[in-house]
Order: sequence, then C-alpha cells, then structure tokens
Amino acid sequence: MATPTAPVPTAIERWISRSQYLRWIDALAAWIVLFAVVADFLPDTPRGPLALLALALLGVGVFLPPLRLHWRPVSGWVGLTASRSLRPGQRAWFVRDGRADAVLITARHGIRISIAAPSLTEAETLSVRRTRVFLIPF
Repeated sequence: MATPTAPVPTAIERWISRSQYLRWIDALAAWIVLFAVVADFLPDTPRGPLALLALALLGVGVFLPPLRLHWRPVSGWVGLTASRSLRPGQRAWFVRDGRADAVLITARHGIRISIAAPSLTEAETLSVRRTRVFLIPF
C-alpha cells in the first residue's frame, strides 16, 4: 500500500490562486500598453473605439503562444522575487497550472533554475525560467 501524500500547505494554496490573479493582471497590463500604442497611432479617434480596438488586439494576442508565454511583466517579476533566496540543495514548491509539487533545486544560473521533481528519474532535471513559474521556498 502506498503511503499517503501530505497535503499542500495553505500558504502554497494561496500562491496557486494568486498565480491566476497575477496572469489576469498581466493581461490588464497588455491591454493598457495596447491602448497607449493605438491611441498614439490614431490620436483624433474617440477613446471608446480605441479601447475596443485594443481589446480586440489583446484577444488576437491570446491566441499567439509566443506572445502569451513571454508577456509576463507582473507575474515574472513576482516569480523572480519569490525565488530570489533559493540556492542549490534547497527544497521548494514548484507552482504551475493550478497545482504545486515539491522539488529539489539542483542548480541556479541567473534566471534559470534546474529542479529535480519526484516524477523524474534520478538523472533527469528540469530547467525552468523563474519568470514563467513560481518556485516558493519550502
């Protein structure tokens, strides 16, 4: 019989829900930037149609994976800040996609961190950017 897994701490559950809110804030920041760009190109147009045009451009951008993956001005900064203290050999929570896994930090190279997860074999590690996921100290 397998041993039961420990529940995720409440602080990490808050980070899971917080990550979704941060992505919405990233989308709001994208809309503000698009609105400013559109308003700069069409200065004599009323603000209402410009806001709708910026929203339409944001909708197009949602379907472009490279833009969606790289545009993280708020959540990327928060991810860097949260994982600032992590060093090789420490344990952390790997928060992504509405779940969290306990991992071991194996290396750190600038904004990239190599992690060993329980689902990987002994010789495998993942290299992740701290701006794309949340690594919370254990």
